[in-house]
Amino acid sequence: MADKVLEIRDLRVTFHTPLGPLTAVRGVDLDVHAGEMTAVVGESGSGKSVSFLAAMGLLPKSATVEGSVVLNGEQLVGASPKKMRSVRGRLMSMIFQDPLSALNPVHKIGSQIAEMLRAHQSMSEKAALSRAVDLLEIVGIPQPGDRALQYPHEFSGGMRQRVVIAMAIANSPKLLIADEPTTALDVTVQAQILEVIQRVQAQFGTAVVLITHDLGVVARVCERVNVMYAGRVV
Repeated sequence: MADKVLEIRDLRVTFHTPLGPLTAVRGVDLDVHAGEMTAVVGESGSGKSVSFLAAMGLLPKSATVEGSVVLNGEQLVGASPKKMRSVRGRLMSMIFQDPLSALNPVHKIGSQIAEMLRAHQSMSEKAALSRAVDLLEIVGIPQPGDRALQYPHEFSGGMRQRVVIAMAIANSPKLLIADEPTTALDVTVQAQILEVIQRVQAQFGTAVVLITHDLGVVARVCERVNVMYAGRVV
């Protein structure tokens, strides 16, 4: 069996609201192994996304996170903001449901990918921009040199999602979390994006967590399935 990249034990997430505490995740245990695509499925509100936002340290201050999240041997629960900034993008990255929310509308695509590279690697701006073009080619964007000079609004929804994938894999993370990456796309483009994620997984040996409610997608691409309901894996 492949090594564990991510080990979650007894993960609990509680949000403190004006109406009192709300427990969204209730003792989740979950493993993700190197080189595998693991599905986390469940209806809206089951705690799928919250569990992995907690793992990445991206929940608001109103949330309390308890339990254990070990990524590549490093404990993340209770880690400092500085440590989490180092982990995000370097050891683990996330592809969000809405690519526009992950892209800056006033910066060129190539510059945004280059910025992600330079945040975690010692690279010149020229080298980072060159690598950004390579990454756009890897995710299947035609004429990557020209497209790198364009802005997010000049890309279709499917092409923007490819850009977000390029940003997510820029620093060769151990773990890629794809949170409903095809929800806003039509069926043909959905299949293309899943193919890109599979290709990236094969090329880089990245472990992938696919968060989805679409069992058809799971059947096509995932090796392990975790079903969540009411904040628990069932």
